[in-house]
Amino acid sequence: MTPESAKLERLLAEIRQCRYCVETPARRPLPHEPRPVLRASATARLGVCSQAPGTRVHASGKPFTDPSGNRLREWMGVTPEEFYDERRVAIVPMGFCFPGQDAKGGDLPPRRECAALWHERVFDALPGLELILAVGSYAQHWHLEERAGKTLQETMLAWRDHLNRPEGPRILPLPHPSWRNNAWLKRNPWFEDELLPVLRREVRALL
Repeated sequence: MTPESAKLERLLAEIRQCRYCVETPARRPLPHEPRPVLRASATARLGVCSQAPGTRVHASGKPFTDPSGNRLREWMGVTPEEFYDERRVAIVPMGFCFPGQDAKGGDLPPRRECAALWHERVFDALPGLELILAVGSYAQHWHLEERAGKTLQETMLAWRDHLNRPEGPRILPLPHPSWRNNAWLKRNPWFEDELLPVLRREVRALL
């Protein structure tokens, strides 16, 4: 094991024992036992960065084990075996634990504690990342910072600019693959016609 890999393994072990949002939360505490879900290695070249685990992922402990994951893998043109090969693919959501649900049964936003506590350290420990898939607006605003649009539509329409930026790992924004975005996908056929072929080509080159 290289020194870089050993450092990352220690960090991941620390994250998986995190109880900050239960014991010293910024706002209301997490309503259940923490179960941080992420995957990473120092050799990963592709990062999948979304919002937070849902109920099925909280139960499985494995990211994207749900219909959204099936759709995302279809968009990327990868098999489950390729997607879960953490030597090549890092999966780092904005919130590592399932945040709970609101009164209507929808998932709450990612816990803010995760990004503040862990994200800079995690991405510093992933020097091989060449492309980050910023899935959903929470990830887009963190990774793109001031370059993110005020709306998902604005960010997505500038996808070529984000992908071709000269510095750091390149970033390709994607809408969240949830069924809740079906209407957006229907209104924006260019996503399937123009962006998905580029996404698949980029992913294949990295894998």
